[in-house]
Amino acid sequence: MTQLEQARQKKITPQMIRVAEREGLEVEYIVTELAAGRIVIPANRMHAHLDPIGIGKGLRTKINANIGTSRDFPTVEAELEKLRMVISYRADTVMDLSTGGDITAIRRKLLAQCPIPFGNVPVYEMVVDSNRRQIPFVEMDAEGMLAYIRSQAEDGVDYMTVHAGLTLRAVEFLRNQGRTANIVSRGGSLMTGWMLHNGRENPFFERFDDILRIAAEYDVTLSLGDGLRPGCLADGTDRAQVEELITLGDLVRRCRQAGVQVMVEGPGHLPLDQVETNIRLQKSLCDEAPFYVLGPLVTDVAPGYDHITAAIGGAVAAAAGADFLCYVTPAEHLGLPGEDDVRMGIMAARIAAHSGDISKHLPGAADWDHRMGMARRNLDWAMQEQLAMDPMQFRRVRAARGTATDACSMCGDYCVYKILEGKL
Repeated sequence: MTQLEQARQKKITPQMIRVAEREGLEVEYIVTELAAGRIVIPANRMHAHLDPIGIGKGLRTKINANIGTSRDFPTVEAELEKLRMVISYRADTVMDLSTGGDITAIRRKLLAQCPIPFGNVPVYEMVVDSNRRQIPFVEMDAEGMLAYIRSQAEDGVDYMTVHAGLTLRAVEFLRNQGRTANIVSRGGSLMTGWMLHNGRENPFFERFDDILRIAAEYDVTLSLGDGLRPGCLADGTDRAQVEELITLGDLVRRCRQAGVQVMVEGPGHLPLDQVETNIRLQKSLCDEAPFYVLGPLVTDVAPGYDHITAAIGGAVAAAAGADFLCYVTPAEHLGLPGEDDVRMGIMAARIAAHSGDISKHLPGAADWDHRMGMARRNLDWAMQEQLAMDPMQFRRVRAARGTATDACSMCGDYCVYKILEGKL
């Protein structure tokens, strides 16, 4: 049985116990919310040595880091180093978005060294293999697509992005209204191309029951992709995006009926004043399924700094109820991220997630900040380093810009805490 099915039968699994321990909550709460579909535990039974996490209502906002090869950078060694960095900097999950090299071998090598939940986008391997065999992806049939999904589930992938809500009806909405940035989801554009070439409905939508059977067999959590997410502020919350979201709400209900864990992906690029609206809309249409958002990026004009634009939107989204943030690196819109981009993307997303948790009044979230405030007041540098979200960065800056006194080099003799020491 899946984690969802066992929760419905009040069966407590080791994964549920571990999530409760990590969140500081009673396991009964995890069971109740998991049974209702408001929490998911991505934990493919084939993923060895997995340390499970929970995503959803009442839990700490989680973050994902994307890694993966491209045609120009196809070697797995660099991605293994990125994976080590992802784990070191405490991202909650990782997604392999490889589009270069031997995708199957890359996935298996990454999974073998991955103790955190592992996600992917199945259609990427389908396209890369089609190109390698010089057979156009648009000629692949539904049976072939399902075979890839099954193979990836067998390897141990914990959650998969499947663009099943991108229908011919949604594409027609897009055509009729027009868009500035058109379709910016890579998986969404590939599936749209298949539909337009074949003049047929999305096979992920038509064969969704078959996908559910595979997901249930391995307990793969489905992450319903937003193929029509806005790729610029001008396209935010348009008819095409909302039409797809309505379909995703229907698919959420079908997942739950089949005992399959499910979460929903969201935008994208949004003006800041639309972020909260999008969270509330998704929670309403999708029966409070966990919401996984990319950013959202709140301006289009900061390439090279999009980890910041995404962190601003991510903090607002988390505060409004988003459950899972996909990091965005400084290399977004520019190229494949390097190791330093991965580090900065993770830290920006972690800051956004924690800021949202404070606003949601999650137990213990503000306590961390209170302890840091006290350590600063006491000029306790060792405790500040211990409490810092990135202790290594703390040490680097302190070593480069420190002082011989117990104050910092910003204020030195004029340290605010020393001026009033013992007087208040």
